[in-house]
Amino acid sequence: MAQLAEMSNKQKAAVLLITLGPNLSSQILKHMGEEEIEKLTLEIANQRKLTQDQKDKVIHEFHEMCIAKEYLSSGGLDYARDVLEKALGSEKASAIITRLTSSLQIRPFDFARKTDPAQLLNFIQNEHPQTIALIMSYLQPDQAGAILSGLPPDRQIDVARRMATMDRTSPEVIRDVEKILERKLSSLATEDFTSAGGVDAVVEILNRVDRTTERTIVESLEVQDPELAEDIKKRMFVFENIIMLDDRALQMVLREVDSKELGLALKAASSDVANKIFKNMSKRAAEMLREEIDFMGPVRIRDVEEAQQKIVAVIRRLEESGEIVISTGRGDDVLV
Repeated sequence: MAQLAEMSNKQKAAVLLITLGPNLSSQILKHMGEEEIEKLTLEIANQRKLTQDQKDKVIHEFHEMCIAKEYLSSGGLDYARDVLEKALGSEKASAIITRLTSSLQIRPFDFARKTDPAQLLNFIQNEHPQTIALIMSYLQPDQAGAILSGLPPDRQIDVARRMATMDRTSPEVIRDVEKILERKLSSLATEDFTSAGGVDAVVEILNRVDRTTERTIVESLEVQDPELAEDIKKRMFVFENIIMLDDRALQMVLREVDSKELGLALKAASSDVANKIFKNMSKRAAEMLREEIDFMGPVRIRDVEEAQQKIVAVIRRLEESGEIVISTGRGDDVLV
């Protein structure tokens, strides 16, 4: 059997599972994919003689990695390195950190996702809009929504637009931006190219801000970038979100929709959506719609999506005119 330094990570994992025994190992394997299990099983089968010293060293290394990962999660990379250096010395700490960071995909601004949005807003509100957009792209949607709502209206629009058009950011730029916050909160470095921002990220955030902020941003984008604004609006309410409408609102929508379009839209809809719609129709109308869907036969998914989008457009029009309310779980949806 090779010495510990000569062993691959797969060999060490096999030794660890052998040492832990069948009961514990089986629990670990439940969390792995079929390919990983197959490779590990083959490696375990290839192991012949293991000394107690080899087992002890693998267990010890595994324990060190677990401790280092805990330090990393609680305080970031610099904190983990400092603690390990004090406990094990700089050389040993550096080796552990290198192994750990090479096996983990560390997401930038991890510390920020554990920070109160109001505190983050104080730190970044005076930064360049592109810097704010980059940081917000790595936050949880709820956090980013709170920060966006707290920015001045002109900055809200600029930041939202920059997020929507953001694609890939180099490690150097991410490190520079992280250093802005490092002086105040601590940061997490990364060497990976990562994707962040985009229209979906803006939609997630706009779905969580107050309605005034949402409308201000969307209306301004309609002037600055009509195509982007239309793309955002299309994604802010999708056909499956019909279940969020109350019965009165849905009944108003159904009165505006052609029955053939509705049948086509329901061809690929979930049972929850279909049941919600049938529930808000008369028994006779629901039966006729079901028959129309059954007799429709195979249809192109593109046609189904177009029909669904037409119904979404009706919903958005009724909402913009104030005739219905789309419930998003925000406080401003409460009727008085």
